[in-house]
Order: sequence, then C-alpha cells, then structure tokens
Amino acid sequence: MDAKELRSKSDQELRDELNALLKEQFNLRMQKAIGQAARNDQFSKVRKNIARVKTVMTEKQRGGE
Repeated sequence: MDAKELRSKSDQELRDELNALLKEQFNLRMQKAIGQAARNDQFSKVRKNIARVKTVMTEKQRGGE
C-alpha cells in the first residue's frame, strides 16, 4: 500500500482501512502473546501502514481548511 493509492480514497474508505489495520495489529499482538506469531515482519508493516493512513487523513483534513 502506498500513499498515492490512499490519497485517491474517500474519507470513509480511509477510516475503514484504518479500522482494518488496527484490528490486524491487535490480532498480531494476540498471536504473539500466545506464541503463534509466525510472521514477525508483519508487525512493522502494519504499523507503517497505520502511520501512512493517518498521515493522509491529516493531509486531507488540513487541505480542506
């Protein structure tokens, strides 16, 4: 997922994407806690994608002022 794709999405789609990423992050944390975490690289990828979505949401918000 790159920022160019995110900028073309609507505000609702960005919120949905953010919620999905936060759920995925939670699930990864739970898997790690019970010892099932098989993909350690996913933690950083999800965290970076959350940051990208939040950045684009902020850009859109400030651009509309």
